[in-house]
Amino acid sequence: MATNPIATTMEQPALTAVASPPDRQSVWKQWKHWKLLLVLSLVCVGCVVATFLFFSGRVSTDDAQVDSHISSVSPRISGHIDQILVDDNQQVAAGELLARIDPRDYQAEVDQATAALEVAIAQERSANVTVRLTGDTVRTGIESAVAAEAASESELVRSQKSFEQTATATLNAAQAAMEGKRAVNVRAQADLGRYQPLLVSGVVSKMQFDAVQASAQVAASEFALAQEKLAEAQKAVDIVRAQTDAAVAQVSKSKAIVRQSEALRQQIEERDAQHRSSVAAVEHAKAQLDLAKLRLSYTEIRAPISGVVTQRNVQLGDQVAPGQLLLTIVPLDQIYVTANFKETQLADMHSGQRAVIRADMYGDLQFEGTVNSISGAAGSRQALLPPQNATGNFVKVVQRIPVKILVTRSSRTDALLRPGTNVKATVYVH
Repeated sequence: MATNPIATTMEQPALTAVASPPDRQSVWKQWKHWKLLLVLSLVCVGCVVATFLFFSGRVSTDDAQVDSHISSVSPRISGHIDQILVDDNQQVAAGELLARIDPRDYQAEVDQATAALEVAIAQERSANVTVRLTGDTVRTGIESAVAAEAASESELVRSQKSFEQTATATLNAAQAAMEGKRAVNVRAQADLGRYQPLLVSGVVSKMQFDAVQASAQVAASEFALAQEKLAEAQKAVDIVRAQTDAAVAQVSKSKAIVRQSEALRQQIEERDAQHRSSVAAVEHAKAQLDLAKLRLSYTEIRAPISGVVTQRNVQLGDQVAPGQLLLTIVPLDQIYVTANFKETQLADMHSGQRAVIRADMYGDLQFEGTVNSISGAAGSRQALLPPQNATGNFVKVVQRIPVKILVTRSSRTDALLRPGTNVKATVYVH
């Protein structure tokens, strides 16, 4: 193969250049170039690592709003509004008077309840006096009846003993004496009958006959006297028997009186029941008075919390009813943030973690906060009409879970978050 002399001549200088050693300036330039590339590479890697570390320890969402427990103010009674003391956007303190309902009707109820209480108290006092009087009367009657019963029973015992011991013994003695005198009289009269024929025949003398006749007369007199004493003893027995019967009757009467007196105890129970009823009436009247005073106090509509008045819907002279919304109070010192985080952001989130809030209305101003709680269900499940995917049309959508964040402080004391405004919430999960 033939050689091209021109090509050979052109290649010679190149071979000579490659073979010659490099100069120091070119080597230094190359080293500076690589050093710059190395520094830039390290900076880029550091930025990437720093960015990763910065965003890997926190989660953020723009789907967040300021919330607060807004208090609705409504009356508890009906009536006409005769005074309004606040207006929209006015700051009020808890317990401050907001409006007043015409109190005249309710003051009349208080006066009526007061009068009814006074009547009930008077009736209770009267019933109490009646209970005491009835009790004293009944107890006195029962004690008297019991004492009379005891006395009549004692008299009955005495009469019975007198009948058994005195009257009966006297009657028996008189009966025995009369029987003895009867026997003596019969014998004397028999002797007198025998002596009369003997006196006629002259067997006995006149003196003997007179002695027998005298003895017969004495025996007849003593027998008649014994009969009189027996009759008197019988009368005494009849008297004692009548006294005993009277004592028995008195005992029966006393027992009946005692039974009647015991029955009067029911009057005490009735009077006591009436007194208890009057006491209950007093308590009822007191409760009615307390209720009337409470309804009167409801004529003053006061702020339940401190905050700013909004949505005032009542005017002077309006007729209001219980439960009707008059106005609302927003407590700006008790606000919190509801941040709707994606379900994929909640793996490491829990209560107590630090949060940073940036409100759209304040630009880059930061508010410090703390995670208070995480909702138990996704926001879509708490909607009025939860979404339902029909079979065959399923589309997986990342759900958002409401997280409650309490705002603790801000760098500006005059910066207030207002419910409903948009914020960006960032939670430091690591």
